[in-house]
Amino acid sequence: MRYAMAIDTKRCVGCADCVVACQTENNVPEGYCRDWIVEETIGAFPELQLEIRSERCNHCADSPCVRCCPTGASHYEEGGVVLVNHDECIGCKACIASCPYDARFVHPEGYVDKCTFCIHRVREGKNPACVDVCPTHAMIFGDVDDRNSDISKALRTRKYKTLIPEAGTEPHVFYLL
Repeated sequence: MRYAMAIDTKRCVGCADCVVACQTENNVPEGYCRDWIVEETIGAFPELQLEIRSERCNHCADSPCVRCCPTGASHYEEGGVVLVNHDECIGCKACIASCPYDARFVHPEGYVDKCTFCIHRVREGKNPACVDVCPTHAMIFGDVDDRNSDISKALRTRKYKTLIPEAGTEPHVFYLL
């Protein structure tokens, strides 16, 4: 089993419902976020395109944040989800420095925090909160090892990209083109 997320860049309108749902579901302190919206202009004038993406931790298969954590607080959980054990985190910020996606922040209580793919919901058979609230159904979550899952089907039938592939992290957030 390997959990992953795909975000359809043709459907995402940048409404930020995913951001608010995450903050609410995970009690993220005001002024912080585990996911965010990016708008990127692609191409050269006059052939320009606007790409809107919901970004977060990429739950990489080869996560530099896990490798560099001196206490083991950053670790892999079921389905390859990268998590932080708050009780073991000493707030050294090595994981923040090593993440090419800028996906982590220091929680006001002193530990590092990030997207968890709402693993507490996934364990109950639900989608992450961001996926459930997306009004344009631009987000797909599931097991990429299951050939019949919606995410596997989408990745087989659509062109997609990952962010910063040259980092060699094997991210598991995919952007459908």
